[in-house]
Amino acid sequence: MDTATHPITSHTPDAIRAVPATQTLTVAAVYHLTEVGRKASLLAGGDGKGVQRLSVQVPATRLHLVSVDLQGNARLKLQPRFDRVDDGVIRREGPPAYDTPPTLDDLFREAAKNHELERAFQSERSQSRDRRREADRDQRSTLAHEFLSDATQRALPHPAPTPKRCFLAKASGRVMFDAGTDVGPARDVPKEAYRRFRADLRARKEQNLKTRADGLALHEEKLKVVAEWAAAHGTDDQRGRHAAGLLPLAEVIAALTDDAFSGVNDVTRYPLDGADRLQSHLRALTGRTDLTVAPTELRIVGLDATAATGAQWAMVRHLQSRLPDADVTLREHRLTWRREPALPALSVYGVLATRQVGPFVLRREFAVSER
Repeated sequence: MDTATHPITSHTPDAIRAVPATQTLTVAAVYHLTEVGRKASLLAGGDGKGVQRLSVQVPATRLHLVSVDLQGNARLKLQPRFDRVDDGVIRREGPPAYDTPPTLDDLFREAAKNHELERAFQSERSQSRDRRREADRDQRSTLAHEFLSDATQRALPHPAPTPKRCFLAKASGRVMFDAGTDVGPARDVPKEAYRRFRADLRARKEQNLKTRADGLALHEEKLKVVAEWAAAHGTDDQRGRHAAGLLPLAEVIAALTDDAFSGVNDVTRYPLDGADRLQSHLRALTGRTDLTVAPTELRIVGLDATAATGAQWAMVRHLQSRLPDADVTLREHRLTWRREPALPALSVYGVLATRQVGPFVLRREFAVSER
């Protein structure tokens, strides 16, 4: 039986179509001329333009030197250009530039070089991507091992971890772990991060509930002490306001404080005249007699003193001896003017005594000599 033969129709893809070796394809060749090349072109009778566009015939045997875009435009592979530098291949945008008008062989040699080096360039890029992927996998594996083996580590809270995805922080930024795409120990990170996240939420909720319960219990104890004080020491007016639920807590605390520190009523209290003292200080310092510091413009930063004069230490010891159950501390108050914060601060000192009376922490500050 004879073998049937069928002619190739126009519907057969070009890639598998048999092309006669003598057939040629008209393609565009685009290159640039430098200023020297433009001068040479004019001398040779050319147009001297910087951008040269030619139509060249490429044999079917050299079609590998031609690129065709999606619109069917065929170009000689003159751009992008590829050059070998050191041990690698780099890509340069734009067509080549010549100092003299190139011959057709020059253009073919350039296209052949680009064709050859493009494959090397793509191969290097592929190898580089593989190396980066391998390094990334190793790094992610290391991070995963560290996270899974250290129960104190946590994923970033924003966005919140889920069983499928989470983010871990590292020196160079955050790293995402995805249970659907990661492999090895990295795949287990989101699930463990989510478990720790939920456990922390439960622990935080329990702690908040405990703190709230403790606060409510303390408040109830304070109300009980206030009721006992009003019944034992309050005036008729205070007892009446307390019965109506209108007795301010601050009023009771002030009375308790007076009673707690009644044994040192002869010691001078710390004066609340910071605005006037800072104003006098700044006037003397700057010579501006019209300078006025309003109480609302006063800024005070309080901290424990780091040094004490003999007189200040004597006051601390005196109060400690008369209030043995109190916590006595030398305090420094740095006063500055909000309107002009660059002006020097004034440091004012006081001795703060703190006593615990039932559920209340009572405080009173006493004056000491200035430095």
